[in-house]
Amino acid sequence: MNKLLSVVGLFFFFQLHAKDEVKYPVSAIPDELKENANAVIREDHIRFRILEKNSATHYVHYVVTIFNDKGKDYASHDVWCDKLTRITHLEATAYNASGNLIKKLKNKEIYDHASYDGFTLFSDDRIKSMDLSQSTYPYTVEFEYELEYKFLYYIPSSWWGKEDISYQHASYELSYPPALAPRYKLLNTEASPKKLVEPNSETLTWTFENIKPLKFESFSLPRAEVIPHILAAPSEFEFEGYAGKMDSWEHFGQWVTSLNRGRDFLPVETKEKVKSITAGLKTKEEKVKVLYEYLQNKTRYVGIQLGIGGYQPFEASVVDKNGYGDCKALSNYMVALLKEAGIPANYILINAGVGATFNVDFPSTQFNHAITAVPNGKDTIWLECTSQTNPFGYQGKFTGDRKALMITEEGGKVVNTLQYASEQNKQTRTAEVNIDLAGNARAKIRTASTGIQYENDGLNRALSSSDKQKKWIEENTEIPNFSINSFSMTEKKDKIPSAIVNLDLTLNRYASVSGKRLFVSPNLMNKNTYVPPKMAERKTDVILRNNYLDLDTIKFSLPENLYPEFLPEPIKINSKFGEYEASFQFDAGKVTYVRRMKMWKGRFPKETYNELVDFYKNVSKADNIKLVFLNKT
Repeated sequence: MNKLLSVVGLFFFFQLHAKDEVKYPVSAIPDELKENANAVIREDHIRFRILEKNSATHYVHYVVTIFNDKGKDYASHDVWCDKLTRITHLEATAYNASGNLIKKLKNKEIYDHASYDGFTLFSDDRIKSMDLSQSTYPYTVEFEYELEYKFLYYIPSSWWGKEDISYQHASYELSYPPALAPRYKLLNTEASPKKLVEPNSETLTWTFENIKPLKFESFSLPRAEVIPHILAAPSEFEFEGYAGKMDSWEHFGQWVTSLNRGRDFLPVETKEKVKSITAGLKTKEEKVKVLYEYLQNKTRYVGIQLGIGGYQPFEASVVDKNGYGDCKALSNYMVALLKEAGIPANYILINAGVGATFNVDFPSTQFNHAITAVPNGKDTIWLECTSQTNPFGYQGKFTGDRKALMITEEGGKVVNTLQYASEQNKQTRTAEVNIDLAGNARAKIRTASTGIQYENDGLNRALSSSDKQKKWIEENTEIPNFSINSFSMTEKKDKIPSAIVNLDLTLNRYASVSGKRLFVSPNLMNKNTYVPPKMAERKTDVILRNNYLDLDTIKFSLPENLYPEFLPEPIKINSKFGEYEASFQFDAGKVTYVRRMKMWKGRFPKETYNELVDFYKNVSKADNIKLVFLNKT
């Protein structure tokens, strides 16, 4: 009887689990995809369906096998929603190496929380956060969800290629009514879509198989010029009652103008204030400067993410009353202040941040920031309206040296922001260093940094308090074994801003002593140690992203009984990427070391890469040279 019960029990056990499907076993991954991979993306499928001019659905199926700790970030996933975006389906599942189910998240295990980054004041964004991390590798996670959009403004892009990550299967599908056919652009791949035509819809599908991990090269192109990806955008769209076209920058700019129209009204008191603070000023630049500083003193930045409010600025009167706004609202307010002073200005959309890109050949929403521009003859004054400390007219690394979209009454126009020459991005350092016979030294150093170099290592942010200044000095003074006797840091907020750092340091064992010889490194704190690796076959062009100029003059005072046993000959290194000079002069017990290095921003043929390696190698060798002094006694 017991045996019969056991058999019956096993029968029902196997019946119960017969439907437990083995999914995504690691053994099904081709060996070539596992090589040099921390994770393999098994499935990456996006389906975007345009329903009407103001509605769409977005389906995602994403499966990743994770091999080690370096790939564990792929075990978690966030899904965003708001009042215009509804999650209609959401599942998250984990499997072991054999493909057996080990975890399926329940609703209560999905963390639902508001989107808050410390800067956002108003937002209806919510995030569903899922975490399927496991302690035993390898394992596989599967995320599947669908979103319903009550608007049509952007279409998600898709990218296929990462470092240390391979792709097994991927697809991208666009479905739409023929009258609302979207536009698309495929980059860094020549894949063609499969087209399905039905009575009331058309569908384009791209499929990809077995993509190995990419290897990004030193001094390489932006990722957007290397990784295969697709951009898509609607031609016609509607967002909370605002209809527009995105088939050209002109039409897109007209839609932005419609969002901003009528939002430049200022209270009477503020109009009078504008007149009073600009009265007596002769030039446009003087007036713009005083109004910009008025904005900086009156307002502060907060994020606003409420429906179309993520794209439409608050009225200028609201900013004026409350004293805050996001980048759109503050830039619109700045335009309104300038208009009241009789100065035409433009609202600018831009993709801000270091390394940000902008595909000018594909009109679409590619922007994360707004600023203001004031035409000024042959010049343009650029204003960052979210900062209370930014120097007037300075752009720097955040919005400088890139293309942006200027919004005019006629529509959008692509423009270039400021690019600074090497002489404007200058670091000038002078120092007096007194060395004793034991190799210890006392140094007084003055460093002036302008332009982009004013931002290097967060120097501009460190100027706000003495505590930040001291920490910055401790972390960014490239001298071993130093102690601070005193310091000061000051800045000058011009259109090309500058910061001056004065240091009085004690340098313990700066020079090394061996018998009667003293060895001194003349390059006090600007040594180039990086040498990129040689490459037999370079695949991409060489990119140098910044112009800059470094000038160092270091004077060493030595004890009377020391004289130079070895002083190098002057060094000069020229290349198409930059130029380097160093000289050494001994006179009356002092050695003066002068170093000059100038680099040029540019894009150079891939065949020149090893020339760049040689240039950096020679500079590093010159920077690390030592002077030898002999004790007469």
